[in-house]
Amino acid sequence: MIEVENLTKNYTKGSIVTEVLKGISFRVDKGEFVAIMGSSGAGKTTLMNILGGLDKPTGGVYRLDGVDMARAGEEDLSRIRNRKIGFVFQQFYLLDRADALKNVMLPLIYADGNGSGAARAEKALATVGLAARKGHLPAELSGGEQQRVGIARALVTDPLILLADEPTGNLDARNGLEVLAIFQRLHREGRSLVMITHDLAVAEHARRLIVLRDGRIADDRPILRPRDAETALRLWPDGPGAGPG
Repeated sequence: MIEVENLTKNYTKGSIVTEVLKGISFRVDKGEFVAIMGSSGAGKTTLMNILGGLDKPTGGVYRLDGVDMARAGEEDLSRIRNRKIGFVFQQFYLLDRADALKNVMLPLIYADGNGSGAARAEKALATVGLAARKGHLPAELSGGEQQRVGIARALVTDPLILLADEPTGNLDARNGLEVLAIFQRLHREGRSLVMITHDLAVAEHARRLIVLRDGRIADDRPILRPRDAETALRLWPDGPGAGPG
């Protein structure tokens, strides 16, 4: 599904060339849950931008579902981003004056050119446990709930793959576990997920770990015994969902 071969990315400022990605190769098959981990400056955000079609590599090959993304035009990239990729960001990026349902519907408006799709948006909100909060504005939701709205928005177009960039970075531990529990459930249902994180404890909820170091892959291995977010939530003293996050 995702094929990356000898991928490079350089940034040039005047006569100075900075190499960020230095010949990366890997593939992600349908139904995998992969965590890409690295410290600041390792190249993980640059890689995520390329995987999401938000940037193009300097060299190498990146194919998504057989499409050569490095050579696709902007119109094709926009269509692929909207229909085949679901994005979850560290920042929630919700519209302040739109309720949860309308925020989830946004990708459908861009895809279909109209305001239809309320039923699909309601289904996506139910998937993340927020059906009863569909009429609430972002300011009326906790941080954990806002991130779950962001996940529902990413799911509403039924994308080929979910790309999550530091999805627990703005959440407390309990709400972070709720997000990871959703990801693990989506994985069990056959969804494909790639999650960027700097935190090993977060990465260990995935089923495979790719470690970036100085623009190269330093490790790529299966996680044989992933952490179980749902079990951790059941054991949490105050119960799932408690707390201000």
